[in-house]
Amino acid sequence: MPIVTIKLAKGRDLETKRKLVDALTDVVVNTLDVKPEWVTVLIDEFDRENWSTAGQLHSDRFGDGHGKQGSS
Repeated sequence: MPIVTIKLAKGRDLETKRKLVDALTDVVVNTLDVKPEWVTVLIDEFDRENWSTAGQLHSDRFGDGHGKQGSS
């Protein structure tokens, strides 16, 4: 039973997460030739203040909107 874990910054809406888990499930089913009900997707979400890159917190570096569609 495949388990896929994805780590994201918080802020995406429920519909976006639905699309994500649907797409990931499809890829795993088609690649590994397993049934959809065997695929588990776990989403770990992090506050931007608890995530850093290059020594700078994402909340400081990018602000609230970074990573969301339509933001820079």
